[in-house]
Amino acid sequence: MSNFVTVGTVAPSDGPPMAAAVNGTAPIEPPSELYQGRRATLPLDIVVVGCGLGGLAAAFCLATAGHKVTILESVATIGEIGAGIFVSPNVTRLLIRWGLEKRLHEVAVKPEALNVRRWCTGETLSWIQWGDPMAQKHGAPPYHVHRADLHRMLYDLAEPHVNIRTNCRVVSMNPSIPTLMLRSGEVVHADLVIGADGLKSTTRQFVVGKPDEPRATGDAAYRAVLPTEMLLADPDLRSLVETPEMTTWLGPQRHIVAYNIRAKEEYNIAMCHTDRDPPEELWRIEESADRMKEEFVGWEPRIQKLLSLIPSTLKWKLMDRAPLDTWIHESGKLTLLGDACHPILPYAAQGVAMAIEDAAVLGNLFSHLSSRAQIAPLLHAYEALRYERATNAQTFSRLNKATLHLADGLEQEQRDRKMRAAMEDALKKARGEVPVGGIDTNTKGNTNHWNDEKKNAIQFGYDADEEAEK
Repeated sequence: MSNFVTVGTVAPSDGPPMAAAVNGTAPIEPPSELYQGRRATLPLDIVVVGCGLGGLAAAFCLATAGHKVTILESVATIGEIGAGIFVSPNVTRLLIRWGLEKRLHEVAVKPEALNVRRWCTGETLSWIQWGDPMAQKHGAPPYHVHRADLHRMLYDLAEPHVNIRTNCRVVSMNPSIPTLMLRSGEVVHADLVIGADGLKSTTRQFVVGKPDEPRATGDAAYRAVLPTEMLLADPDLRSLVETPEMTTWLGPQRHIVAYNIRAKEEYNIAMCHTDRDPPEELWRIEESADRMKEEFVGWEPRIQKLLSLIPSTLKWKLMDRAPLDTWIHESGKLTLLGDACHPILPYAAQGVAMAIEDAAVLGNLFSHLSSRAQIAPLLHAYEALRYERATNAQTFSRLNKATLHLADGLEQEQRDRKMRAAMEDALKKARGEVPVGGIDTNTKGNTNHWNDEKKNAIQFGYDADEEAEK
């Protein structure tokens, strides 16, 4: 485990973000069997390019399906730069199935509700009960977790079953054999290659057939993590820790999402805004607190207090790619997964979910393998099962930005009015009352997609293994 470190974005009181220790020592309890006990009768040599969340999940699932899996990771020391992420029930059910329930309980925080507020006043526009009711409705709980902690969980889960090779940057490949050329000059042979190398994917260009660079969206996100003791010391901020909710503030051309992570020891803040810097600027840079504060002048007092606690921050440019026509190379020996084929902007909190679902479906399907002639058909089955859902998530996330970032005016007032009506229904339901006009009157098609119970059932009720078994 010596080649694993974690880099977080914890902002100490007197300096820039520093490395964060990873929480989580609870034992992992791998399942006795997955895929109904089925394992491939013809094991393949599979190379997964990329040791991120999707790559680790894919490697574990494919190894569990009976294959020999090697991960090629470009960096010398494996780590995850990141902050908090939302792990929705469609992902949690898989993590629990894989034996990670105790680890999640140890490091994650279960949000009790989603609270959407107006940027300048802090008025609550929408409140939706999550926590145990969401778990009962969708079959698994929601969690907030530090990305580095989830990465460590998946690393610890996969590492006993796969060969993880670091400092192995792929510079070229022949997808038809397939072989991969490393920067060192080594040639790696495989039966199948899974490109899980993220938004900056090298493997993607071999599927597309030409260089294919992501494009800047014109937006960026500041991210910071604060010790919760700093919030608990302020009477105006204390409730943000004591009541574990996902709190979202909506404003013109920007929004803020904040919540507890790491067993309520840290508070995650993500601030999306229009990027004032040129597109060619570095994707991730450290930026001064003063510049960050300039983006949120006039926002409500609690936001000003939160921002005053952040001495510096990291800014990520939000990059995007258009949906691909196919995720599979014509040879049938290379496919893509996660951000390499369907990067999802952070306006719907489903990017990690789609990658992990991809991995689960891929592993399940390849547990059926008994002949090399099945490789290409199983890859096309994987694409058929995943393409529409992942592409819809891509499209919806782009569209949802417009809803979140409405300028003050008529459209914003209409959005807020619909949110308030749905909130009244949600509060009545939480009290055990039946809303006037029926439960779905103000939730179906609501501009706040979290209010739409039909959409939530489709998104959160999804079981990747069940879909693969059909």
